[in-house]
Amino acid sequence: MKLYNSLTKRVEDFVPNTPGKVSMYTCGPTVYHFAHIGNLRSYLMEDVLEKLLRFSGYDVKRVMNITDVGHLSSDADTGEDKMLKGAKREHKTVMEIAKFYTDAFFADCAKLNIKTPDVVEPATNCIPEFIHMIEVLLEKGYAYKAGPNVYFDTSKLDDYFVFGSQDEKELMVGVRDDVTEDANKRNKNDFVLWFTQSKFEDQALKWDSPWGVGYPGWHIECSCISMKHLGEYMDIHCGGVDNIFPHHTNEIAQSESYIGHKWCNYWFHVHHLNDETGKMSKSKGEFLTVSLLEEKGYDPLAYRLFTLQSHYRKPLVFTYDALDQAAATYKKLKNRIASIPEDGSVDEAAKTEWHGRFAETVGNDVNTAMGLTLVYDVLKSDLNGATKRAVIDDFDYVLGLKLLEAGSEEKEDDNAVSPEFAAHVEEKIAERAAAKKEKNFALADEIRAALLAEGVVLEDTREGVKWHLS
Repeated sequence: MKLYNSLTKRVEDFVPNTPGKVSMYTCGPTVYHFAHIGNLRSYLMEDVLEKLLRFSGYDVKRVMNITDVGHLSSDADTGEDKMLKGAKREHKTVMEIAKFYTDAFFADCAKLNIKTPDVVEPATNCIPEFIHMIEVLLEKGYAYKAGPNVYFDTSKLDDYFVFGSQDEKELMVGVRDDVTEDANKRNKNDFVLWFTQSKFEDQALKWDSPWGVGYPGWHIECSCISMKHLGEYMDIHCGGVDNIFPHHTNEIAQSESYIGHKWCNYWFHVHHLNDETGKMSKSKGEFLTVSLLEEKGYDPLAYRLFTLQSHYRKPLVFTYDALDQAAATYKKLKNRIASIPEDGSVDEAAKTEWHGRFAETVGNDVNTAMGLTLVYDVLKSDLNGATKRAVIDDFDYVLGLKLLEAGSEEKEDDNAVSPEFAAHVEEKIAERAAAKKEKNFALADEIRAALLAEGVVLEDTREGVKWHLS
């Protein structure tokens, strides 16, 4: 199995710390509002990674935190606590908000067939662990108390920007929202480990600490929760690309200063889902949630298919036209699988061979588009019906599309396509031709595979490229 490691910026052979076992951590949601489908792209691809590891024979333990305190409206430790912001918005207590949106998050995950991690830990459960880590960092000289807060001292590190150096513009993107100068910091990049005095008098959650009554900073949570359940050596840490700086940068700084050795070997970051105006967020335009897609008549698993058609390290642009295409592809695929004749018995040797092919193909940096292509290869193969069903069901453990559930009974003309879809195919054919002209055959193959995943078969002829629905 191979994974792109954001820390080294290259695709590497995956070798866990303990043979056969994988420790995996996912940065969980800040539960002050519904998750939008951009947030859920990350969790969906992390779900695929976990299932792919299990599919490949690893014993996986996956941990996720729930942030219910300490995440301010700016990742640079400024602004209002997001949980308090949610409580004010809805005239509820912070814990009522946390419970409601935690339940809503996992309800959305269930609709998208995202497995709940083995361990889910709210930050408010781990205050003693946070305090202990901060005490050790102070003792080692990596932290200091100044004004009302305790800070991590980034000047103590030889290389703070472990994911690459950031310039001023990148720093602004990384911290997002409002960025104000904190006069108590010794260095601009220092970050808060513990707030001992909130600038908001109505800060809801506070605890006693050696430095006064207060609450933890956001970054300390993931370090402590992961170590509590996975120990001091971790295989894979997951999150969205917007977590790289400052959140994951700060996690590495405090964790490795605390334990005195390398902490995590592989960093798995999922790129943004954008809308046509840019990065999706909760503060602009239509708030795109799973529930909204359902209200508009979409099966949430059509959105899952939409994400699987693209590589997780590429930005993905959401449009309703694109989702319509994914929904049509999903419906056709399920109908086609439902029509497989129920003949013969399962050829176990063939099933094992296809299992290995899928593990190798998708295991090359979680290539889900090629995984979908293999589904179509099975459908076109000369396997008997029972074996086709068994192999597709095996693949679907990772893909998570519930492909063998009953397909729609609605009859449709398999050759009928909308003008918009036909234009989309022709555009992709043109892109493929341009890639071949530039001798970028890898991109040409990727475009062909992506079209096949949408049910489009390309044929290169002397008269040019012809296409038809599979």
